[in-house]
Amino acid sequence: MSRRYDVAVVGAGIVGLGVAYAAVRRGLRVVVLDRGAEQSGASIRNFGHICLTPQSGPARSYALAARAIWRDLAEEAGFWLRESGTLVAARHDDELALLAAIAQERPSGGVYGREVQLLDADAIAARTPVRRDALVGGAVLPYDLQVNPREALASITRHLAERGVEFRMRTAVTRAVPGAVETTHGTVDADTVVVAVNHDLDQLLPELAERHDVQRCGLDMLRTAPPSRRLDAPLLTGWSLIRYSGFADHPAAAAVRERLHAEHPVLAALDLNQMYTQLPDGSLLVGDTHARGAVIPPFQSEDAADELLAAAEDLFGERLRVRERWQGVYASGADDFLVAEVEPRVHVATVTTGIGMTTGLGVAESVIAAAYPHLSASASAPQKEGTR
Repeated sequence: MSRRYDVAVVGAGIVGLGVAYAAVRRGLRVVVLDRGAEQSGASIRNFGHICLTPQSGPARSYALAARAIWRDLAEEAGFWLRESGTLVAARHDDELALLAAIAQERPSGGVYGREVQLLDADAIAARTPVRRDALVGGAVLPYDLQVNPREALASITRHLAERGVEFRMRTAVTRAVPGAVETTHGTVDADTVVVAVNHDLDQLLPELAERHDVQRCGLDMLRTAPPSRRLDAPLLTGWSLIRYSGFADHPAAAAVRERLHAEHPVLAALDLNQMYTQLPDGSLLVGDTHARGAVIPPFQSEDAADELLAAAEDLFGERLRVRERWQGVYASGADDFLVAEVEPRVHVATVTTGIGMTTGLGVAESVIAAAYPHLSASASAPQKEGTR
C-alpha cells in the first residue's frame, strides 16, 4: 500500500519547514518536497535577523507568533539563537526624532519594558563598531532575535526528520491538486497541500502569481572579516527606518527619507537597507541592495558591492576585508503576504517581501491552525504511524 500523508508541503524554506513543524506538533503525518538537494534559497541568503519590532499590521502579528516558535525550535533543535535585541544607530537629528516618536507611542510591558528604548551616542558606540563621531544617538529594540540562517535551516530540517517528517529532496512538484501532489518522482497523496515555494510561485501557479503581481527581488550582500570591535546585536541605520513599515509609515519618517535620498542618490537608487549582523565566528554580514523584476539577471555589478563596502567602512571608520559576496532572491508582491486556499485543502503560504525569517514561522502556524482547528499543538506530539 502506498502511504498517504495528512500534509504535503511544497518547498523546504523557512515557511515550508514552519508548516511541517506546525503540522507535526499536531501529530500529523507530513512530507516535505523540494526540487533542490538542500536548502539554497532566500531562507539562508539573509541576515538571520528576526526583526519584529519594526513591523506593523499583519506582519507584526505573524512576527510575534514567529518569535515564540523560533525560541522553541532553537531549544529543541539545538541551534544558536541570540536574544540580544536590535541596535539602531542614529546619525542625524531627524533619525533620532523618529526613534523618539516611536518610543513614546509604543507601549511598555513584558519582561523587556518598552519596545523601543532610546540610547545616547556613547551607549551605541560602546556596543557597536560605529564611529562615535558619526552618532547623535540611537535605540535598542530588545524583543528582536538573531539566528545564523546557514545553521538554523539545517538544524530544523534534521530535527523535523527525527520527529518523523519525511523529506523528499531533488523532487520537483509539477502540479498541486486537492488530495495529491504530482512530482517528477510520481504522485504523493495528501489530505492537505501547502505550497510554500516563495518566488517560484509563478512556475507552479502562474495565474495566481500574476494576479497578485508576484515577481522577484534580487539583492546584493557581503560577508566580511570581523571588524576590530564586536557588534552586540543586529544593527539598523536610518536607511532601515524608512524601509520597515512600523517606522516608515510614521509621519516623522518623511524628513529622514527626503534627506537620505537627497544626500545619497546613488544609495537611494540601489534601494539600500544599510544593516549589519555579526555571526558567532565574528564575521560581519553587510547589506543590502534591492532590484525587482520577473527575472533577476545573474550578473552582479561590482559597483553595488563597492557602495555597500564603502558605506560600511564609512560607518565603522575602518577597512573591511570581504570574504564572500552573493545574490539573494525573494518573492516581492503587491502585498506583504500571499496566504490563500486556492482549491479545497490546497493552500499557498508565501511571504512576498523581505521579512520571511521574521514572519515565516508565524505564517506557517496560521495556515495549519486554520486547516486543523480541532487539533492543538504540542511540543512532544508524535506523528501518526501506519498507512491508509
